[in-house]
Amino acid sequence: MRILISNDDGIFADGIIALRERLEKCDFIEKLFIVAPDRERSAIGHGITMHRPLRAREVNYKSAKSVGWSVDGTPADCVKLALEELLEEPPDLVLSGINMGPNLGTDVLYSGTVSAAVEAVICGIPSVAISLASYKNHDFTAAADFAAGLAPVVKKEGMPPGTLLNVNVPPGKPLGLRVVRLGNMRYINIFDKRTDPRGREYYWMAGEVQDLEDNCPETDVGSSREGYITITPVQIDLTNNCEMERIKSWGIGFDLRPGANV
Repeated sequence: MRILISNDDGIFADGIIALRERLEKCDFIEKLFIVAPDRERSAIGHGITMHRPLRAREVNYKSAKSVGWSVDGTPADCVKLALEELLEEPPDLVLSGINMGPNLGTDVLYSGTVSAAVEAVICGIPSVAISLASYKNHDFTAAADFAAGLAPVVKKEGMPPGTLLNVNVPPGKPLGLRVVRLGNMRYINIFDKRTDPRGREYYWMAGEVQDLEDNCPETDVGSSREGYITITPVQIDLTNNCEMERIKSWGIGFDLRPGANV
């Protein structure tokens, strides 16, 4: 397999290093391409760089299987640049991670790691976003092992267009594996209001996670907290198809004559 690796924690983050080193040991790997931000770009979502040039610098690795570039852009930039310019031919799979911290529920909308996987799907490449569901435990072994086992399965089984896999691996020894839907959660007490030495107010964004489904085991949030590896197929089509016919029944009209709808 030829695999493109990216993330949002930066190309020198522990998670991406653990993933690369684990995959280098796999016999099924022909080549690894690591294209990731030059620094942490967490929670940047699917932002792309349009008003300045992107710079990519080669990164050398000991293993002949790996070749890398450090990019001064976003995770989505990295995948787009890799697929459209840096790589001579498309990879079999894109792996984004291993992220430090969970990407569960509605967090997938903010995550740069998930957005890198989304960009791959937009470009027609199967992809997996993988995260270690802990900020305190820095042992990526189980997550890297799971990614190494999952990669050839995804290549064999395939993924439908427009769909990626979002994977969260708990710290320590997982209790098992569950394929579940995204949970529904939000953040409360988000802003910490403070005053600087000159008396001017400013805000730190933080927040406490509130699970709106009370640790339901059928969600990634609930299952992850119970100690399970979670896999969630995520699609990029955000259309609520069930609502389309109801909205059509509203009888909304629009008169094309100038000023008629003012």
